[in-house]
Amino acid sequence: MVKKKNYKTKIYYEDTDAGGIVYYANYLKYFERARTELIYSLGFNHKKLKNLDTFIVVRSCYVDYEKPIKFEDEIEVISEFSKISPVRINLVQYTKVKNEVKVKAKVELAVIDKSGKPKKMPEELYKSFKSCI
Repeated sequence: MVKKKNYKTKIYYEDTDAGGIVYYANYLKYFERARTELIYSLGFNHKKLKNLDTFIVVRSCYVDYEKPIKFEDEIEVISEFSKISPVRINLVQYTKVKNEVKVKAKVELAVIDKSGKPKKMPEELYKSFKSCI
């Protein structure tokens, strides 16, 4: 049972703006990678989900940029489930540098089929997510 998942990376020059601070939109990439690793840790991957005609997409995302992260910082992105329903997944994600929270996000994911219509997630997936709450 995974309660939360940590994803670590280093900030590269390409991640930053002219002032050496992480460009705000790049946090969405870090959060996406961390969510993907969380789903992988539960035994699912994109190929398996596609075979189940199940796609998980971002429905909404609220990001609070509390403090800047800079070039060459080593970051840790923590992802935690906060609420699960058969068609929605809510997470809290935050980015830390040396145990200090710098950026937080509340993310709501929706489950859809290949045509883009909402659908209930397969029971196996739902049970895996529910076990993490």
